[in-house]
Amino acid sequence: MVVRLSSKGQLVIPKSIRDALQLKTGTRFDAYLQEGKIILEPAETSAVDALYGKYADIDFLADLEAEHQREVRNEAKIRA
Repeated sequence: MVVRLSSKGQLVIPKSIRDALQLKTGTRFDAYLQEGKIILEPAETSAVDALYGKYADIDFLADLEAEHQREVRNEAKIRA
């Protein structure tokens, strides 16, 4: 398959290749030269990178506070 380099230095990886390699938007690549060829390999992601932003819309502190309040109320009922 022939692809074209844009004026911004970008290449489009054909859909058939993306599907075959299960590449998703945001996939990072290691790029290097080997015998005059450009080699792209999906970069391994760390567990931290994989989770980055996954829970951005969750307020863990509020959840912990609510859980603590329930425990305090339950303990007060037990002692009463």
